[in-house]
Amino acid sequence: MLDGKRVAVVVPAHDEEKLIAETVGSIPYFVDRILVVDDASRDKTAEVVRGLQDPRVELIVHERNLGVGGAIVTGYKRALEERIDVTAVMAADAQMDPADLETLCAPVARREVDYAKANRLFTGQAWEVIPRYRYLGNALLSLLTKIASGYWHVADSQSGYTAISLDMLELLDLDRVYTRYGFPNDMLVHLNIWNARVRDYPSRPIYGVGERSGIRLRKVVPSISWLLVKGFFWRLREKYVIRDFHPLVFFYLMGILMSLLGLGLGIAVIVLRAEGNAITAATVVLVALLLIFGSQFTLFAMWFDMESNKDLGGRGRRRTDS
Repeated sequence: MLDGKRVAVVVPAHDEEKLIAETVGSIPYFVDRILVVDDASRDKTAEVVRGLQDPRVELIVHERNLGVGGAIVTGYKRALEERIDVTAVMAADAQMDPADLETLCAPVARREVDYAKANRLFTGQAWEVIPRYRYLGNALLSLLTKIASGYWHVADSQSGYTAISLDMLELLDLDRVYTRYGFPNDMLVHLNIWNARVRDYPSRPIYGVGERSGIRLRKVVPSISWLLVKGFFWRLREKYVIRDFHPLVFFYLMGILMSLLGLGLGIAVIVLRAEGNAITAATVVLVALLLIFGSQFTLFAMWFDMESNKDLGGRGRRRTDS
């Protein structure tokens, strides 16, 4: 227990027979339950877990692969059944420093935040330790996640090292959360709908311990980007239209519409000019005005969104107006 609250750790695992024992063995003493979810592994992951002597461990085996998010959701649902106060997530590949677990769980146990998330980019080691292509991909997705989720103060969106409160788990519709590599991004979108207090905490990045990455950025970045586009519009509808109204919706819509019209007309003008056609000054002015007003409307909408969510950094009580 931690600060009088029961703590569980969900360990999603897929083909992790080499590192799963090390990961489970490193989990601190204050953790009451360790929920290892074997996501239809093809190796001996389940056998290794069954051979562990830790009485805190429970193995849950998926008959078919549901993705890392699906494995985490299974663990979350088991924690809900047991009424665990704080539920953390640690990867099975020993890439998450167990020394940081208390840092994440303690503020959730003390009800200072609803969702604590590790941020590997806080440390000066990140650029040297994290592979460059993953660092840059993470930076791009983090920017898109800020816009889509409304958590402008949160970075390192791809970090799955998290802790969440029982109260927040009960509010979330876990069956709607994306179950593949975009799970942590989509999770933030869902949390914002409920005005969850989310805060980043520094975490030491660990690489080169024998882990195998199944992430291919050329496939993952486009798919998660599209997921975030859909999540962005869903959040606007749910939070600022259905649950409560905020004029930033109109600013966003006008900004996007004008920017797209200006961009489309601008490309058409360039093509026509390249073909030797004459372009009137009025057309050029129209393109410029559309792009200028489009960008201004969008920036104002972002500012309104930041103001609306500025209290969700865990410095006060969670708003319950939704």
